[in-house]
Amino acid sequence: MWYNKENCKGGLFTDILRESSFEELYTRYAVDDDPDDRNFVMHVHESCEIFYFVSGNAEYLVEGARYPLESGSILIMRPAESHRAKILGGGKYERYAVNFSVSAIDNIDPEHRLLKAFFDRPIGRGNLFLPTKFGGEDVRKIFAEMCRKSSSYETQLNINTHLFWLLDRINRAWLKRGTADYAPPQNISERIVLYVNYHLFEELSVPMLAEHFYLSPSQFSRIFKQATGAAPWEYITIKRLTAAREKIRSGEAVQYAAESCGFDDYSTFYRAYVKYFGRSPKYDNM
Repeated sequence: MWYNKENCKGGLFTDILRESSFEELYTRYAVDDDPDDRNFVMHVHESCEIFYFVSGNAEYLVEGARYPLESGSILIMRPAESHRAKILGGGKYERYAVNFSVSAIDNIDPEHRLLKAFFDRPIGRGNLFLPTKFGGEDVRKIFAEMCRKSSSYETQLNINTHLFWLLDRINRAWLKRGTADYAPPQNISERIVLYVNYHLFEELSVPMLAEHFYLSPSQFSRIFKQATGAAPWEYITIKRLTAAREKIRSGEAVQYAAESCGFDDYSTFYRAYVKYFGRSPKYDNM
């Protein structure tokens, strides 16, 4: 199953869902009373995401890294950084999420200093901020305010106001960090995911990757899916499609964008693009 915000906003299996969506901002509050791990799939966004964990028995997978969650934990993901909630047992799963485009903060922070925590770190490293990093401030109230329904103008103003407060607090916590949070991957699953990302647009195959890590294809596929929540080729395809779409939206020719992102056959790219995004790539090139 492929996840994309445009064809599934994640509320398909959610008992309580409250969301607001604007052109560059998207907020979401969701509760699953009886969550099923099979319903939470690996996905990527074309925007930045701030995830706030309220309660549940879960951990988070980000690019092969595993993050244990406690109430009040915050996770940040930059565009195209794969992530997935992994449900470990019963109990209500409650969370908030805020997605915003990089350009959404241009007017206030044109140098993007408040986004250093998102971009100035290795992929899948340093995503987690524990509640102790926020000095006892009630961050949950900020997320609740961002998801509060009002008129369209008031809701958007409310989200923007609280988003910059939140980004400032995350940036302060990031500035206090040491290098330990960004140590190179130690286990094989994290090393595999890092290697795939480094060679993402090159010729890849599961047998080729498995051989590089001295594993059988079945062993490689099992380790990869446990680490990311997706089969290797599904993961590679989604990441390539996301990169290609970014290039297409920036004005690059569709076929060149496809080829530069690892798609040798245009018809294969086209079918995958329509399946994932629900529209032809030509509509993103206008």
